[in-house]
Amino acid sequence: MKILTNEMRGCRKGPEAWFTGEVWINEVVAGAAPARFKANRVSFAPGARTAWHTHPVGQALHVEAGLGRVQLKGEPVREIRPGDSVWIEAGEVHWHGAAPGYTMAHLAIQETDDKGVDVVWLEKVTDEEYAGR
Repeated sequence: MKILTNEMRGCRKGPEAWFTGEVWINEVVAGAAPARFKANRVSFAPGARTAWHTHPVGQALHVEAGLGRVQLKGEPVREIRPGDSVWIEAGEVHWHGAAPGYTMAHLAIQETDDKGVDVVWLEKVTDEEYAGR
């Protein structure tokens, strides 16, 4: 057993290549081999969001605070609220982030594949896509 104190884990600003707007990523835990999962608490400023992306083994989101949005490619934008959990299947192209005028924080939990990949980043979500148009 290992206790990971807050001082042992990092907090970093979400890279501009992967996000639109201000996003902060706090590591919750990253399992050492043979485990392949990791969990992060991701905090989005109003209107901030991920780029389109996929996960080779899928992803679970659990909203802790605020009001968010999530969308699968080709489907309508959906709202997510505190207490909501979202399961994204392996390979589904999607994005998630805060709704306009609201912050949003969620836990993001995913595994790596056999090559150590847990996310494949794609193009940024346009303002029109974010607005659901």
